[in-house]
Amino acid sequence: MTAKILIADDEPNIVISLEYLLQREGYAVVVARDGTEALQAIAHDKPDLVLLDVMMPHKSGFEVCQAVRAEPALQATRILMLTAKGRETDVAKGMALGANAYMTKPFSTRELVQKVAELLAHQPPSP
Repeated sequence: MTAKILIADDEPNIVISLEYLLQREGYAVVVARDGTEALQAIAHDKPDLVLLDVMMPHKSGFEVCQAVRAEPALQATRILMLTAKGRETDVAKGMALGANAYMTKPFSTRELVQKVAELLAHQPPSP
């Protein structure tokens, strides 16, 4: 089974490059361009992993993460915060809200691919 990854980011260039990179690695990719879309996509598509930007329109990545963790049916969703907000307080907040990992932009694509594989190794892919 192919793992499904949701890219939730409002920056088109980042979405395009991440989508290309992850599809090349063999993952199924779904895209959301703001926090509200991200929550809808998580509930509807049940991705195995969410790459979640913090600064997005409508709902921040922090709000999305908190909402996902509060919903029993979605709690197993793996979340990788991917953001330019790299201060220790931001990282601590993301992790406290339930993110499984936190990477700051700009990031190495090699490191991102490794982190994605590592996070997905901890759970079976969705049917």
